[in-house]
Amino acid sequence: MNHVVIIGGGFAGVWSAAGAALARGDADLRITLIAPNDRLVLRPRLYEPEPDRATVALDRILGPIGVGHVRATVGAIDAERRVVVADGAEIGYDRLVLASGSRLVPPADLPGAERLFDIDTLDGARRLTGHLRGRDGYAAVVVGAGFVGLEAAAELAGRGRVLLVDTAEVVGAPLGPGPRAAIEAALDELGVERRLGTTVTEVGDGYAVLSGGERVDADAVVWSIGIRAEGLTRQLVADPGDLDHLGRVPVDEWLRARPEVFAAGDTAAARYDPEHTVMQACQHATPLGKVAGYNAAADLLGVPLRPFTPAPYVTCLYLGGAGGVFTRGWDRKVMATGADGGFVKEQINGYIRPPVDDAAAILAAADRVHIDLPFYPRESGQGADEPAAAAVRPAR
Repeated sequence: MNHVVIIGGGFAGVWSAAGAALARGDADLRITLIAPNDRLVLRPRLYEPEPDRATVALDRILGPIGVGHVRATVGAIDAERRVVVADGAEIGYDRLVLASGSRLVPPADLPGAERLFDIDTLDGARRLTGHLRGRDGYAAVVVGAGFVGLEAAAELAGRGRVLLVDTAEVVGAPLGPGPRAAIEAALDELGVERRLGTTVTEVGDGYAVLSGGERVDADAVVWSIGIRAEGLTRQLVADPGDLDHLGRVPVDEWLRARPEVFAAGDTAAARYDPEHTVMQACQHATPLGKVAGYNAAADLLGVPLRPFTPAPYVTCLYLGGAGGVFTRGWDRKVMATGADGGFVKEQINGYIRPPVDDAAAILAAADRVHIDLPFYPRESGQGADEPAAAAVRPAR
């Protein structure tokens, strides 16, 4: 029996499994997902104070659609032999989907780096929330004022004092100038102090030292800089220089990285348009997974493959008690801020949770590569300057 193997139990891996099951239909095809954990972690929600609520049991997704789950960690891919090595055991495949995700790269030479916290993984988020639980009025330093750092700082500011540190001279540098004014206004409202053009040079017991020599109180220092694709991508290329700057493997429009290997999610350097590659974010990981998994199975079954066609790019940033910011396009035109922006973020947090227990619902979701969310601004039918949430936000 032909075998599709999927590495990774995040958004891209789970939706690859569903995509492969959709393409399989009633055909005789085995599908196996390899991941060490038994839960899908809704990673974009790990800033929340109860991170364990941001998980879904994998067996409630995989079981109904007939996908096997091997709880193991893949350490090697032998593409010539079509074998992966998972916790020392070899597992053969006919088609492989690499969806092993990305990881935070901690600083190697920072004194006290072992004291750092993060919200990159469920275990990391648990450690941070456990450390701060019951300690209202704490002092926290968040290193990195990008997507993750801003959301962490906004959440932590609800219960303590927060200092946001970044080597850039502006907050939200990766987001560009579009939403910057709204972000800065929200940080001011939350009382988040900033040190820009600065980094942390030492982490001690209850303090951090900044690059200018300033020593600040810090019950927790949260690191949010340096996301890279998991290292398995290096095993799919002849030269590590063939990977992009985030360690991702190039793929074609079918998401094929090698003749028998597809890639999805944070491991795939897929083209969004001639000027952009996809973001390492769930809004791209989910459709990448649906298409890669479908194509891996379809390739074996002689079914036409589906090209990856991304949906319009949007950004939704959680800003704690100040609401949120919702933008559209790569220039990140602001569509909603404050309470409206926060409402959109809440709705997206609900939509990213996959259906469970119902095979028909799971497969139907896999067949919808892009979900037309009711609160997204439309090309027509809604004014360009109208808040994105206006049509669906309940009256106050």
